Amino acid sequence: MLLAAGRGERMGSLTEHCPKPMLEVAGHPLIVHHLRKLRTMGFREVVINTSYLGDQIQACCGTGSAFGLDIAYSPEPERLETAGGIINALPLLGSDPFWVINADVWCDYQPFPWVRLPPGALASLIMVDNPPHHPSGDFAFTPSGRLADKTGDADFAFTYAGIGVYSPALFEAWESGVLPLRPVLEQGIRQGLVFGERFRGYWCDVGTPERLASLDKMLAGRVS
Repeated sequence: MLLAAGRGERMGSLTEHCPKPMLEVAGHPLIVHHLRKLRTMGFREVVINTSYLGDQIQACCGTGSAFGLDIAYSPEPERLETAGGIINALPLLGSDPFWVINADVWCDYQPFPWVRLPPGALASLIMVDNPPHHPSGDFAFTPSGRLADKTGDADFAFTYAGIGVYSPALFEAWESGVLPLRPVLEQGIRQGLVFGERFRGYWCDVGTPERLASLDKMLAGRVS
């Protein structure tokens, strides 16, 4: 599932007439880069949730045939936040664990469709070193690989990359509607059901015009 319902208010005028996942880097919309990567990694079925200017996303991505994918859409007349959007899309996602990827991040991490959750887990999150705009991180690791509430020491807490594998069972106790992901994860962490994997490669939360421009410049340098 690609999460693509957000507007991206911090982008200012860039998203006044363009949804955030349609902003371009290296000559293509962010969401197109995701779709091409997913196809390369072996995925065939993708669910995209849409809300703000979602018609532009659907017009760009279509049925997915241009990318070798089968795309289904989960429209949200009212943006439901991350967990709410996932719950709304569960009928399209099936009963098996599935990847969830924020469409407004760029990451060199490579998800594979055959990845499975660790025994006893209902979610496994990709965690990265804390960026300057989020120095205190989100969650800490335990020796078992499970995630825990952060200790307050930034040296031992890491940032959720917006990429993870989820079991539908993680959401079954929650009602549909507007719901952020954080309380769902915190409850799962308290129950010992959420694991994590640390990724040390390149990751960017494309949350501001400055970060968008920096990513575009970095990718241009890779090509050159």
